[in-house]
Order: sequence, then C-alpha cells, then structure tokens
Amino acid sequence: MLRSSPAVSPGASIQPAPGDGLDSAVDGGAGAAAAVGLGGQEAIVARDLLAWRRQLLRTSGGSRADLDWLLDLAGGLGWPQLQALHLHPNRTVLLSQPLAQLEHLWLRHRQRAEPLQYLVGRCPWRDLELGVAPGVLIPRQETELLVDLALELAPAAPAEGLLWADLGTGSGCLAVALARALPAARGLAVDVSDGALRQAAINRAAAAVEARFSLLDSDWWEGLKPWWGRLDLVLANPPYIPTATVGGLDPVVREHEPLLALDGGADGLVAIRAITAGAGRALAPGGVLLLEHHHDQSEAVLQLLAAAGLEAGQAHRDLEGVRRFASARRPCPGSLR
Repeated sequence: MLRSSPAVSPGASIQPAPGDGLDSAVDGGAGAAAAVGLGGQEAIVARDLLAWRRQLLRTSGGSRADLDWLLDLAGGLGWPQLQALHLHPNRTVLLSQPLAQLEHLWLRHRQRAEPLQYLVGRCPWRDLELGVAPGVLIPRQETELLVDLALELAPAAPAEGLLWADLGTGSGCLAVALARALPAARGLAVDVSDGALRQAAINRAAAAVEARFSLLDSDWWEGLKPWWGRLDLVLANPPYIPTATVGGLDPVVREHEPLLALDGGADGLVAIRAITAGAGRALAPGGVLLLEHHHDQSEAVLQLLAAAGLEAGQAHRDLEGVRRFASARRPCPGSLR
C-alpha cells in the first residue's frame, strides 16, 4: 500500500532559475531540459519536471499519487516542494537522483509490477522510515493501528518490567515501534525467514533500539519456550489470506511479496490457529494477545481465542470501520470468566 501524501523529504530544494538554459520546455521522457550535478543530483526547471510527470503518466499509466511517492522517496522532492512547483514554475528543482533513473524505476514498477517500496528500498510507516527488500512483507498502513491498540491494551508492567513479543516480525515494523514507545520494556521478535530477520536487524539498528528487543529464528511460539508463562503482551500480523484468494491479489503483491507472509491456508486461519492454541501457555496471567486478520474473519478469530481459554475477547475496527483486529487475555488465577 502506498501513501497518497508521502512523508516530507529534505533531499530536494527549489532554487531561483539562473537563466542558464534550463527553462526550455520538455517534449516528454527523461530528456527534459536538465543538468546533472555532483553525486548524481539533477537540476531541472519546475515546469519541465511537471511536464515530464504528465508525459510519463500519459505514456505509461499508473497513479499520480504513486509517481509523487517515487519523486519523494527516490527523488527527494517532498510533498510541500511538489506543490510549490505549480506556484513557482520557473524555479529550478534539485533532485537527489537523475530524472532518467527515476523514470527507469517507474517503468519497472509499471511494466513488471515491482513494488515501489522494493525499488526504493524504503517504506514510510508511522513515524518511521523502514528499510524493505524482496522477501520481506511491505508494512501496511492499517497495521499501524496494531501498535496503538497494543499501547492501549497493554497490562500494567510487573515489577520485573513488561515483556512483549512480536510473532512473525517481518521487517520488524511492529517490534521497532513498540521498542520506541515502551523504552523500559523488553521485547522478543521472531520469524522463520532469514531474510526477514536480517531486514528487521537493519531496521532495529537504524532506530537505535538494539538493546530493547532480541530477534529469534522461530515458528510462532516454539523459540519463545524459555519465556512461556511470562509474556505480558504479544502481537502478530500473521499470514491470513485464504489460498484461493491469493491468486486474485494485485500483481504487485502476488508476484513479488513473500507467499509465506500472505497465504494463510484454505480458510486463511492456519497460522492464527497455531497462535491462539499456544497462547494459554505462553502468555503471563493477565497477558494480552492482539492479532490482525482478514476483513471477514472476526467471528472465527474470536471463537478461536475463546476456545484457547482466553477471556475478554474483543474485535477492533480499522480506519475504514472494518473489524480487522482481535484481542483477548489469559485469565488471572481466581478470576471469573
């Protein structure tokens, strides 16, 4: 999923036109009047960049919002600077990459359905800019709400401090966000993919939270056995798309993102069953499990949580009002269910 309003990037600047011949109109493509500067930067007059943008969308198709996202993340032209092009069409813009390279990335996206996040190697998410690469699920905007829900539902920290876990960490987006939001807590993030663990380690280091959580090679609960019965808060965004539905996904997802992180089996609930089944042993008394699931799985997931002996099951809605998340907690000794 791409943002329609990309994060502001400081890498580009708008400067007064120097009258050096850069203000000639473009005739389409990366041959727009431009000058390549030091370090691969390129200077181009604002109106020529706008003409290039129009021509590229006309000839290759695609979303203007997605192309603007590419101009932001790869070209260093943030949203305010992009809007300023219309106000100051004769000024010169300094892009952080040559226009020909930006056009090459865009055409790869359009012709091969390659995700722009993989092509750029970055993905804005919450207040983070995460590294992403093929083999690692691209963080979605709706998953940001899992962090907010976790902070809202987290139990009071015990004397030894809150212990949380992220099952199937992928890029590490949830783990990094939790580590930043709960600096006094300790965390454990698990995944079975070596590539995902490598990417999560990169993002953990970039956020300077290496000391706040550990990365473990594990399939759901198995690698967490030493901490069973002590986990106060557990999050998971597992694969939950039914196998028959995977084939109908957009090619940008189906052909490039890892099937391991998408395919949830015949009914989409294979991973969720494994997670809920082990929650009663792994959670601390009063510990909370919070899951993301498919848009039509809410009732089934709540039933699985109850069948696992968890209490206070709740459905939570995403920004579009869809019941996209579920939570429950392990009963405390002596509690009435």
